[in-house]
Amino acid sequence: VQLQASGGGLVQPGGSLRLSCEASGSISTIDALEWYRQFPGKQREWVASITSDDYTNYHGSVKGRFTIFRDGAKNTVYLQMHSLKSEDTAVYYCKSGRIVLTSGTTAYDYWGQGTQVTVSS
Repeated sequence: VQLQASGGGLVQPGGSLRLSCEASGSISTIDALEWYRQFPGKQREWVASITSDDYTNYHGSVKGRFTIFRDGAKNTVYLQMHSLKSEDTAVYYCKSGRIVLTSGTTAYDYWGQGTQVTVSS
């Protein structure tokens, strides 16, 4: 199983970006998917999560500006970010919860490689 994150880049304050994270491999089902971010010199922090039945939850600092959604058919999770601020600058990571493989094996906690988001004028 691999998680591949993409979509980061440089954007001006007030702008928007959409991050994507596709899970590949012999996957049958994926439970929750999450986004985290890591500021320079800081620990990784949780940003948003979505369950298999599309229940979502957000860190207070992004609520109302970010939207997490998923495409189950493509095993992909997205993070739509609006009204970006300089303090959103970080490396963003996706993470899976429980994954059931086509073999019936259960796996947990795969991480994507991270994608840099820089908000600057």
